[in-house]
Amino acid sequence: MANKLLLAGLALLAGLVLLVQWRATARETRAEATHPPVGELIEIDGVTVHAAVRGEGPDVVLLHGASGNLRDMTFSLAPRLAGNYRVIAFDRPGLGYTDRLGDDAASLRAQADLLSRAAARLGADKPIVMGQSYGGAVALAWAVHFPDRLSALVPVSAVSNPWESDLSLFYRITSSRLGSLLAVPVLTAFVSQNRIESVLEDIFAPQEPPEGYGDHIGTGLTLRRVSLRANADQRAALLDEIRALHTEYGRIDVPTEIVHGTADTTVGLSIHSEKLVDQIEGATLARLPGIGHMPQHAAQDLVAAAIDRAARRAGLR
Repeated sequence: MANKLLLAGLALLAGLVLLVQWRATARETRAEATHPPVGELIEIDGVTVHAAVRGEGPDVVLLHGASGNLRDMTFSLAPRLAGNYRVIAFDRPGLGYTDRLGDDAASLRAQADLLSRAAARLGADKPIVMGQSYGGAVALAWAVHFPDRLSALVPVSAVSNPWESDLSLFYRITSSRLGSLLAVPVLTAFVSQNRIESVLEDIFAPQEPPEGYGDHIGTGLTLRRVSLRANADQRAALLDEIRALHTEYGRIDVPTEIVHGTADTTVGLSIHSEKLVDQIEGATLARLPGIGHMPQHAAQDLVAAAIDRAARRAGLR
């Protein structure tokens, strides 16, 4: 009897594992079918990088935040800028259609190195670099470690300075070895549309997501196992990386236009940009009253104006 119960339990467990893997694979396949690459796939030392290029003029690179992809930038900001600039939006490593870097190789510096070389491959040797949220931290690493590979810097709602709160339980689980193996496939398989919409509302608060935004970015791409794991690893390592990076901002000597909403509760203005503006010589800070974490949508004209100011200061316009 005991052996039969054990075998039945193992059979049930195997069935659940197969169900999770089947459903996760089906959702990933559907996400990729409905939201295929929208730009070029280029190879940098064996790593595939996805880039969408639009417009003509001075080069501007756009870097999206955590749990996103370049479609966040192509929703409306890239088309808005393309009348005056040659805009390059990248998928960061492991997100969208850019390959995931190894668990120990996806640092801010490694991402900046990869994407700056990809920009150069596309003919943008010294672009203006705009990064939002986590992408802002990558942009700062780009300016610190590769100062000859950009002409100006525009951090938007950027993670830039150390904070006190602990890593959330979600990221503690998904970045752990066991959580990556067990929890991540369950999330891919079963996260509901209502939960996705709730997360988007939290990210945009106090504003609302623009109509059609969720459909455009393809939230299912972020829920793929490779992207959940890449994002979790990057987020788990971020605080230690920022502790090391923030002492180097004095080395940044390109025109820097910082943009941050006063109502941002995801990346707090006082913890980050209000310190950053004093850490980079000549930097300016545009405080956006009442704007939350997504100024590239909620205050797009002001973000575009910051890019224009950076271009003028760099002698590009």
